Amino acid sequence: MRGRPTLRHRALLERSQWWSADELRAWQAGALRRLVAHAYAHVPYYREVMDARGLVPADVGGPEDLPRLPLLTKAVARAAGAARRSTAPPLPTIAKLTGGTTGEPLAFGFDVGSEYWRHAIKFRGWGWAGYRVGQRAFYYWGPAQTTTPPLWSRTKVTLDRLAKRERYVDCTLRGPAELAAAAAALAAHRPEIFICYTQAGVDLARHVLAHGGRTWGEIPVLCCAERLDPLDRPLLERAFGPVFETYGCREVMLIGTECERHDGLHTSMENLVVEVIVRDPDGVGERPARPGELGEVVVTDLHNLGMPFLRYALGDLAVAGGDAPCGCGRGLARIHHLEGRTAETFRDAAGTPVCGILFSRIFSWSPALADTVRHWQAVQHVDGSLTLKVVAAAPLSAEAHADLRRSFDQYLAGLPIRIEQVAEIAPGANGKRRTVVVET
Repeated sequence: MRGRPTLRHRALLERSQWWSADELRAWQAGALRRLVAHAYAHVPYYREVMDARGLVPADVGGPEDLPRLPLLTKAVARAAGAARRSTAPPLPTIAKLTGGTTGEPLAFGFDVGSEYWRHAIKFRGWGWAGYRVGQRAFYYWGPAQTTTPPLWSRTKVTLDRLAKRERYVDCTLRGPAELAAAAAALAAHRPEIFICYTQAGVDLARHVLAHGGRTWGEIPVLCCAERLDPLDRPLLERAFGPVFETYGCREVMLIGTECERHDGLHTSMENLVVEVIVRDPDGVGERPARPGELGEVVVTDLHNLGMPFLRYALGDLAVAGGDAPCGCGRGLARIHHLEGRTAETFRDAAGTPVCGILFSRIFSWSPALADTVRHWQAVQHVDGSLTLKVVAAAPLSAEAHADLRRSFDQYLAGLPIRIEQVAEIAPGANGKRRTVVVET
């Protein structure tokens, strides 16, 4: 009705997902050349960066040339400030702020043209789970706004959700009463799709299964905002229905989504160039991660000309996909799965880095732990010692403690480690529960 191009973009995306990998890379190359030319001409930060390296826009003709540009870390983006804003249209008229879960939040912006692409990409990716605008959707999301918006804004949001038949329930508080209320709201809404913060959805699934509260048929689940632990997928499937993992961030929105084959996450190639890289220990050199290898996720937003993100290092770790096509037939490249964050890296007694996702692996290896542990949080303190907090259905057995100690001796040798069995690990103010905390 407003003449926005979102649905035209969506129609293109429905066709382009079936293009060959070469056709999709050619699309990316054209969009990338436009982005780099604009950034060099109108974004002071990128003009300075490229001049310092002796580069001109013609030197970046496609995704394979992106490594000629430096990585844009959050710290660098924060320090660059307004120098990353375009001085010519399209301007970054939409202002946002990251959640700041790993440190100081980052202020950024994007232009309205980029916004339309973001929505179209979301509609397509979520559509693989069966999502359609206007179907009954239940969002277990959060948190609610801490300030009261003006009346006109509240009215607009209410009407929009009514028109789309969406029901939102805040997932920030997840005690027994709140979970019971959320399950009742879901049953009353009778949704055709369930969209949730991943760990909030897992908590609700546990509540539903523990209380025999499933009164509905199969409801597809879209897991968002947090990594999906493989151990939690069966719980969500038993409580609700088939599970589709998604991966995104506020800066660029949807990065990857599972299709119906559940064999990795297809990347949003028409909107982003997604790299998985391995950096040298000194942080100077880098190379593309090999298929099946763990690396850092780096994204380039092809349509945000207002405040470009070129080679933006998200701080996330993922396993690189290969060239083998997905069984679904789509040509979109894939990453296999997410593994955690670069900031969530422990150090053993010798100072050797140890990926924080270790504990997920320990819990999946040990039947004594997998059958008992509900939630966990590992905290490495400034002095190097580590506290593992565990929420379990029953006191940890001697076998469970023995499995943990064997793993500690193997992977975290020499560290003082304390195990605490606790009643609850509360989510943070953003509604997410951090599993790994490295104090600085």
